[in-house]
Order: sequence, then structure tokens, then C-alpha cells
Amino acid sequence: MYSPAIVAEAMVNGLMTGAAYALVALGLTLVYGVLHIVNFAHGALLTCAMFAVLGMEMLLGIGPYASILPLAVLFYALGYALQRYVIGPSSHGEDRNTLLVTLGLSIILENALLAAFRSDTRSLGGDAGFDVVELGPMLLSRPRMIGFAVALLVAALLWLLLARSDTGRAIRAVAKERFGAQLVGIDPRHIFAVTFGIGCACLAVAACLLLPTFYVNPRVGNAFVLVAFTIVVLGGMGSVTGALLGGLFIGVVESLGGLFLGESLGQLGIFLIFILVLLLRPTGLFGARA
Repeated sequence: MYSPAIVAEAMVNGLMTGAAYALVALGLTLVYGVLHIVNFAHGALLTCAMFAVLGMEMLLGIGPYASILPLAVLFYALGYALQRYVIGPSSHGEDRNTLLVTLGLSIILENALLAAFRSDTRSLGGDAGFDVVELGPMLLSRPRMIGFAVALLVAALLWLLLARSDTGRAIRAVAKERFGAQLVGIDPRHIFAVTFGIGCACLAVAACLLLPTFYVNPRVGNAFVLVAFTIVVLGGMGSVTGALLGGLFIGVVESLGGLFLGESLGQLGIFLIFILVLLLRPTGLFGARA
């Protein structure tokens, strides 16, 4: 039986990991809330962002935290361009076409990464990922503490953007009633692209926070997007608050599962929760019925 201090340490570290998961889920739930589709390219775009973080350090000597702002801007522009000039035009306004286009984009990106980097697993150099901070009897990971603070800051900024800005009001209007928003002068195609860009920017920030303590290979994004999808279902499809709280909760569940069941079974609790939510509350904690 583990001591209370060890369990508390696992819970706190889980909260900090869950904050990074929540950022991945925020992009997924935001795209669903506005475009009403599941973005199958989400995992592949996260992988691209993680390789971009790796490249920034290896080629330019810029660390992951210093890369947050430039990569967020770069991936916002990439997401905007993909939605405005690739996904939107090729889907012809049909949601099922959008699903197929994002699935195809995912396959293209993943295979391009495999061709460029092979299937080798890479990580950032140095020992920064092993830095710890003593907090009473607990030893907490310094990179995860930084990631926790940055993730909460980004989530707060995203909430302010959606709640207080004209762009946020336009996003909420299009999400609620696309044709009504168009009647008052809002361009849905531009808002779709902005939303997709914000989702990709969240992925870039998440990649910067994850890579100091995680590895990257061309398929690693799939594992993260499975966790993110569970978070979105738990919090409620389209709910930003639900994605944040769901991410924190799932991080704790994963950490405690790894402690009591071993690392190989650490994610078992996550998918049990996924099944229970679908059975007992399909709308999630903060989701609304259609």
C-alpha cells in the first residue's frame, strides 16, 4: 500500500500532465463546437507541431518554451490556410466530406513524417526533463509545473477571446446559427478558418509543453488524440470549460492508474471512464442536448 504522500504526489503530477492534455482537447472541442465535425487530422497536426518544436531546438537553438509564441502564430496561419483553402473548398459544404478530407490529410501528414524522419523515436537533448521541485514531501516535475501554469493561462486567454472579443462573439454566433450569423454580415468561411487556426495554435502550445517530458515519432499524435477525444466526450462536445476540467481529471486518473496498475495499464481507467460516460451521460459533464 502506498503512503498518502506518494498518492498525493501522483495526483498533483497527474493534474499538471492533464493541463497539457486539456490544451490538445481544447483545439478538438473548439473545432467540433463551430464546424460540428471531428477533426481526424488533429493527431497528425500535433505530431507536426512536436517535430517543429524539436527542429526549433536542434536547428535554431530555441528551447521549447521560447518557441511557444512563434509556433503558435505559425500553426494558426497553417490551420487557417488548411481550412480556408483545402478543407473548406474540397468538402463542398458537406460534413461527411469534411470528415473524409481531414482523414485523408491525416494520412498524408503521417506518411510525409514517416518519409522524412523514419519511424525513429526522438526527444529533446539535455536533462531538463528530469528537473524536480521539492514541495514538502513531494517531488514535482519542473517542466510539468511550467506546463500547468502556461496551459491554464492559455485556457483563460481562450475563454476571454470567446467571451469578450468581437471575434469570439462571431465564433459563438456561427456555432449557434450559421445562417443567422451570415445574415448579420459574418462570413462563416472566415470564422471556420479562424476557429481551425486557433485549434492548431493550441496544438502548437501543447507540443511545446509536452516535448520536454515526452518523446516524438511520426505516430505519437494518435495516442494523444485518443486521450483528447475521451476528454472531449467527458467534458461535453463543444464545451471549452468541459475540456479543461476533463483534461485535469483524466490526467489524475492516468497518473493514479499508472501508480496502482503499472505504466502499461495506466490508461485503462481513461477508457473505462470513456465507456461509462457514453453509457450514463452521453452529453458529458457540460454538454447540451442537441
